[in-house]
Amino acid sequence: MTQPGVPPIILASQSPRRVELLAQLGLTCEALPADIDETPAPGEKPDALVRRLALGKGSAIRVREAGDPRPVLAADTIVALDGAVLGKPRDRADALQMLQRLSGRTHEVLTAVALLPRVGAPRSVVDRSLVTFRTLRAGEAEAYWETGEPRDKAGAYGIQGRAGIFVTRLEGSYTGVMGLPLAPTAQLLAELGLALWEMPS
Repeated sequence: MTQPGVPPIILASQSPRRVELLAQLGLTCEALPADIDETPAPGEKPDALVRRLALGKGSAIRVREAGDPRPVLAADTIVALDGAVLGKPRDRADALQMLQRLSGRTHEVLTAVALLPRVGAPRSVVDRSLVTFRTLRAGEAEAYWETGEPRDKAGAYGIQGRAGIFVTRLEGSYTGVMGLPLAPTAQLLAELGLALWEMPS
């Protein structure tokens, strides 16, 4: 049992977007950074990579906070185009190249969610969405970079920000593209007995 006033879960991330999305579920969390090597293994498929990274982040915090009874929730998001992973941009040139590759194309956004209880096997799920960009006009990628939004985001864009004007179609989960798909996250929490609301009898 956690003490009154203590958040019911630990979030293995300091992403303000994920904290806000958990708040939509009525949940507070203690957000802790998980520093792991995110380098893809040779030949690793995007879905295997994103699941491994989410589980790795969760495991790092679970080990660090071994005495804490609260479950650890972790997530990782990647953008994939033609089977290639587009991670967070290294610099301006890398971001502009990514945005030009996405221009006028449909890409896949994969977000893995992992839930690690103190005792028992971890649970994980991979959420998939398809996002279509319109063709970017001359100078738009450069102008978008100057907003600061692309710097820490997979694929060099955030759908919830100014890049929303690039998106013409979304098939899947808007919150998944943001970084934490709410429906599968709620299901994982429910499986662990963490109810999000009281059901009428």
